Amino acid sequence: MIDTQLDEAKTLYPFQERTVETILTELQTNGPDFNLLYQLPTGGGKTVIFSEITKQYIAKWEKKVLILTHRIELSVQTSKQLSAIGVKNKIINSEIKTLDDQGDFDCFIAMVETLNNRLHDDENFIKGVGLVIVDEAHYNSFRKIFQYYKTANILGVTATPLSSNRALPLNDNYNKLLVGESISSLIESGYLSNAETFTYDVNLHGLKIGSNGDFTVSSSELVYGNYFMQEKLLFAYEEVAIGNKTLVFNSGIETSIRVEEMFKKRGFKIRHLDSTFSDKDRKDVLRWFKETPDAILTSVGILTTGFDEPTVQTIILNRATRSLTLYHQMIGRGSRKLKNKDGFKIIDLGNNVRRFGIWQDYINWQDAFKFPDRFLESKLSESDDIEFEVEYEFPKGLKEKIDVALLDSFSIRETYLELIDEGRKGKIAVDLSMDNHFETIKKATTSFSEALDLQTALQEHIEYRLKQYTKSISKSTNNYFKFLIETYNRVLRQRLRESLDND
Repeated sequence: MIDTQLDEAKTLYPFQERTVETILTELQTNGPDFNLLYQLPTGGGKTVIFSEITKQYIAKWEKKVLILTHRIELSVQTSKQLSAIGVKNKIINSEIKTLDDQGDFDCFIAMVETLNNRLHDDENFIKGVGLVIVDEAHYNSFRKIFQYYKTANILGVTATPLSSNRALPLNDNYNKLLVGESISSLIESGYLSNAETFTYDVNLHGLKIGSNGDFTVSSSELVYGNYFMQEKLLFAYEEVAIGNKTLVFNSGIETSIRVEEMFKKRGFKIRHLDSTFSDKDRKDVLRWFKETPDAILTSVGILTTGFDEPTVQTIILNRATRSLTLYHQMIGRGSRKLKNKDGFKIIDLGNNVRRFGIWQDYINWQDAFKFPDRFLESKLSESDDIEFEVEYEFPKGLKEKIDVALLDSFSIRETYLELIDEGRKGKIAVDLSMDNHFETIKKATTSFSEALDLQTALQEHIEYRLKQYTKSISKSTNNYFKFLIETYNRVLRQRLRESLDND
């Protein structure tokens, strides 16, 4: 057992007390076959709430409570709070092979993989469990444990009630979602720090979507590892956050290391941290970060959960994500409230705010729980095309040859929507786009050969436009897009030849 008796118990806020009462009433009313999911934003005190639920459940039902986590840090934090409020608990880690002393404890805290191994060998590894509490319940890995506790209540807690696997929605295992306080209400009540958001347009061309639905690490490394993106990060920090204690979230290790190197060259206090660090090195880095007022910590996939440093003043999203859960987890690291801290800053370098809205925005979590596919489709397109995330950037050499403003004055997507609203054929947008390209090329050239070279140089821009068009129409295939490109270029080429030959 972790000896944490000297830790001071955290006092529940009024809304937390009401939540405890509501959840216990739900469990009592609905009986043993009822599973409840509870949502509360990061920083709202989920650990304090379910620790108090544990204490009252044990006293009222006289059964044991099992708490599941996916990170050892979360296990330790939970154990400390339980010990502080007088709940006898034990952490089941990889060293615990048997539970001969389980009669001495009312609550057990276990890492999901460790417990799964023990239960695989002995289904009765822990006896007398009436309630299973799942921390960070959106992770799909927990459901493998549920088969062993079919007669117990399951209480899942999460800031974002969306499964980590879209094919396995949370409503498969939970009967009801209880939505807690919103981010904005927690800010207004003084429980969370407010955030000021700074967005910077970034070119995300080159990002690819992986099998898990998010952008791949390899493509993110290529995009965020280049010199221009590094320079934009440094510029954003110096413009908004210089002197702040800052957390930088990256997608890949190489990118984070480059961030560390670049900031060090500018004389900033910065350290890099990732999952390959030993426990000792990790603790050393986190201690340095805690004790250094203007420290910058650049990290990869390690501080989104189980990390609590209230003195963080700025969060930098030096990455793009398609995961609403990850988006909220990263920002939540800066939302803790202190006596001398009632606000923090968010710097978005991944067009994430454009994708998900600002952190404080209202989210219909009931809709997300009941209809997760529909909810996600409203946030993201299944075949999300990064080229729509940013404006097209012309190569520098091309900018000197053509009237970029003339090309930028035309939007094929807006034109398409206007035509549809007017009851006209959307295909006319393609013709008008061609007119725009034709006028731009003709204006910049005096011969057909020059025009042909310029048309070739504009191929990426032509493809960009036509992809926007095919995204706008309801039915489109790769073959249709290929046909559209070939026809567009052929007709444009013919028009240029006829025009310039006649001049």
